[in-house]
Amino acid sequence: MADHSHPMVELTRVRFREYLREPEAVFWTLVFPILLAAGLGLAFRNRPAEQLRVVVAETAGAADSMAAAALAASPRLTVSMLDSGAASTALRQGRTVLVVRPGANGFELMYDPERPESAMARLIADDALQRHAGRQDPVALSDRHVSERGWRYIDFVVPGLLGMTIMGTSIWGIGFAIVDARRRKLLKRLIATPMSRAQYLTSFVMWRLILLAVEVTVLVAFGAWVFGVPVRGSLVQLSAVALLTGFAFGGIGLLVAARPRTIEGASGLMNLVMLPMWVASGVFFSAANFPDAIQPVIQALPLTAANDALRLTMLDGAGWRVVAPELAILAAWLGVTFPVALRIFRWR
Repeated sequence: MADHSHPMVELTRVRFREYLREPEAVFWTLVFPILLAAGLGLAFRNRPAEQLRVVVAETAGAADSMAAAALAASPRLTVSMLDSGAASTALRQGRTVLVVRPGANGFELMYDPERPESAMARLIADDALQRHAGRQDPVALSDRHVSERGWRYIDFVVPGLLGMTIMGTSIWGIGFAIVDARRRKLLKRLIATPMSRAQYLTSFVMWRLILLAVEVTVLVAFGAWVFGVPVRGSLVQLSAVALLTGFAFGGIGLLVAARPRTIEGASGLMNLVMLPMWVASGVFFSAANFPDAIQPVIQALPLTAANDALRLTMLDGAGWRVVAPELAILAAWLGVTFPVALRIFRWR
């Protein structure tokens, strides 16, 4: 008996066969995010605070030894003594972040205010010298060190990597496959088959969504197992956020690939679409670092909404009501891009 499988089943099966025949695609989809998360997790792992190198410029006076002893009492500073010329040279060459020069009426602090570590060393040195001189603080302060799960940099970056991975594999995976088929004139042959345009385009989205389950599971499980990244929210909600993110970027991928005839043209469009989101959507650092004037644009980007929803779900355990605005943004992108892609899609 002839196989009368639904066109959607056959088209989705073809997508998987094409994917598995490309080891590079498997690497960038599944292996690369793991390697990136591992590298960032090791680079920004919890470790003792770095000691800052400070130099005391010798002036042949008793204040030199006093300053060195006062600064050495701070656990954050590593202190050495050099003559005045060598101290200035060390600061210029970056071998120290601060030079303390004793004077008749106190101390002169030489540093580059544009360097964060120099500004930090200045504050620590000032505190150490003032305390050594007998300063009494009128206000009592207490320290509370925060290092539990959910507050670390790796906890921040794993949801961002997850959103970036879904975006990249959706747009690149769908876009390149469609444009390559158009370039090889395969789409012309598909016109004569009992298949609608909607079925053909939807098969790409379906293939991405099935692969999405593997991507999300692998990256989230790796983060939780290796670095202890928490998943405090509902797994159902996390799956729904990832699913809608995949749909939204799948629609964008279809739209980008709807007209180009060459791989080079499609590649340029994909980079044009994704590059602003790589930079501005809070993958590796908070989107709040950008000026307030462009925040409305940044918050409307689909990757910003996806990263915010993933972090709220994984790190804060937020419920549906909290992530509803981000889900609405993703749904809006899907509602616009897929119908437009369907309308302007070119077979030849």
